[in-house]
Amino acid sequence: MAKTDDPVADMAMLGHAYRYNAQSNSHLYAVMFGGLSLAGFSLSDNDRQHGRYTLSNVVECASRCVAAGRFSPLDADLIAHQMWFATHGLVTLELGNYLVEPWDADRCFEMQLVRLMIGAGDTPERAARSVARARMRFDAEFLGRSGPAVPEPGSEARSPGCLCER
Repeated sequence: MAKTDDPVADMAMLGHAYRYNAQSNSHLYAVMFGGLSLAGFSLSDNDRQHGRYTLSNVVECASRCVAAGRFSPLDADLIAHQMWFATHGLVTLELGNYLVEPWDADRCFEMQLVRLMIGAGDTPERAARSVARARMRFDAEFLGRSGPAVPEPGSEARSPGCLCER
């Protein structure tokens, strides 16, 4: 994924990509995270440690968010892990069909991203705008949906059902 001048939107994009990949490859996701064993196969501790390299992109993005003054000056590794834990939890519940109306995954995911960004130190307004930008970018790049690349200034910065403050 290309980096933009909005590292918080880039962080939200990483969350969207994680969720999209899990939805598109749910059978592999289940094997990868121990929810399913095919013909007795299971990951070793070495396999799990090797697979953690993907988190380096999230750590790098968290570092950019801190450097930009959007996140509190915390340990970027810790921020990345918190993003991963929260996103993984939602995705795992979604794939298990535990998230149902009115608290379905689509509604909760957008709200969760905003809250994660706020928890890392961003303001509610900026976090909501960046998450909205990421959603529009994700829709265009991954789903082929047309629309503006970023929200217009002063436009609604929240997804439907998002309960974040302005």
